[in-house]
Amino acid sequence: MIRFTYRSIKILLFNKYIFIGLILASVFIAGIFTNNKIFAPDLHRLYMESMMVNDQPPVVLIHGVLGSKLRDKTTGQDLWPGPASRLFLSDYSDITFDIDPDTLIPMSNNIEAYAISEGAVGKDFYGKIVRTLGDAAGYKLARVGEAVDPRQKNYYIFHYDWRQDNVISAGQLADFIDQIQIDYKNPDLKVDIVAHSMGGLITRYYIRYGKQDVIGDNDFDKKITMYGGNKVRRVILLGTPNLGSVKTLNLFIAGVDIGLKQIGTETIATWPSLYQLFPHPLNNWIVTSKGEPLDRDLFSIETWRRFQWSIFDPKVRARVLEKFESQQEGEKYLTTLESYFEKQLERARRFVWSLTIPLPDNHPKLTIFGGGCTLTSARIVVEEIDGESLIRMHPKEITQPIDSVDYDALLLEPGDGSVTKASLLGRNVLDPSIKRHEYIFLPVKQSFFLCVKHSNLTGNLNFQDNLLNTLLSRD
Repeated sequence: MIRFTYRSIKILLFNKYIFIGLILASVFIAGIFTNNKIFAPDLHRLYMESMMVNDQPPVVLIHGVLGSKLRDKTTGQDLWPGPASRLFLSDYSDITFDIDPDTLIPMSNNIEAYAISEGAVGKDFYGKIVRTLGDAAGYKLARVGEAVDPRQKNYYIFHYDWRQDNVISAGQLADFIDQIQIDYKNPDLKVDIVAHSMGGLITRYYIRYGKQDVIGDNDFDKKITMYGGNKVRRVILLGTPNLGSVKTLNLFIAGVDIGLKQIGTETIATWPSLYQLFPHPLNNWIVTSKGEPLDRDLFSIETWRRFQWSIFDPKVRARVLEKFESQQEGEKYLTTLESYFEKQLERARRFVWSLTIPLPDNHPKLTIFGGGCTLTSARIVVEEIDGESLIRMHPKEITQPIDSVDYDALLLEPGDGSVTKASLLGRNVLDPSIKRHEYIFLPVKQSFFLCVKHSNLTGNLNFQDNLLNTLLSRD
């Protein structure tokens, strides 16, 4: 006869609960993997019926900064991104724009953009989204200037030199879409645009102003023609810094680490496009260590001189001078670069303002996608140490913190690592219960948020699912 003591019964019950717990845990874990497999969007299954639907407007895919390959026109040498060895060992000083000292216009240096960057060193940039358009939705790659079958779904890739002024790129986009209308033999044809990052700013400028350069003065409202707005059906923006990017400002000040080298700020300073990614003047982009806003004009060259940023950093200036045979030649170049810098700051000021003034009611509404889970640079802190104003870009850099200030919350906001959620939505504050500033106009139809970093947005399955649903919907 078996005797059960109170203690033995407790042990049996305890073991029983452990066993049941292990079973439930294993079921839960199995469920996670099963659910991931089941609920990951099967794009082919979701859109298999639409493969046979051909009366769709053509899609124009527009990449962002760094998104096209660059090469030497004469030699054909791939300069960006180039082979893996170049990514790890080059400072990319050979893609610096030369500057005409008389006109202060950047010169191409015999460099051209020739293809979209699908990926490099195992990292996908635009390869997945290109394949998705074809494999899941039945779009076929078409090229401007070539015969096209309007009875099939077509997509185009607009690649451009991402270093150049975005106004130039917008004019090239206008010519690109005009040619598509010619190829389709339909002057009333409208296209769908899918634009990533800076490509979204180019798109928005094109919609408003077409081929015009309107930023020679401040009379933007008198120059809106809706040239592009009349040729676009749907506009999908992905990770676009609609109110600029503090992360870009940080990189502009400090340079870009890449591989074992760095792209120096003296190189970046020759690229007009990056000035036009700076935070909009209505952003609270610079504060004291107490969290109080500072009245500093980012688009004034005196601000850059005072803080010794970029080409005004003594170390950067010394590095530039080393590249010249004589001190005189180097000083002359720095003088030209300073004048160029001032010109680009003013053009950038006007560019960002030109995109936020009100538009006619017939402006195509924007569908916006972006990340909202990664803490992203939103401000710079000026910390006063022994009478010196020192810039802090990251919370860990604060040397004399004030107990009542949360520096993580002050410097960082949710976003995708490059663009904050607020900038994505064209809002000068993150809180959605506060109305957008009266001087910021952004006609948003709908917005979607993903837990994905900036460079991975185009390859995200959930984005691709919503993208195809938006493009193919007849609503």
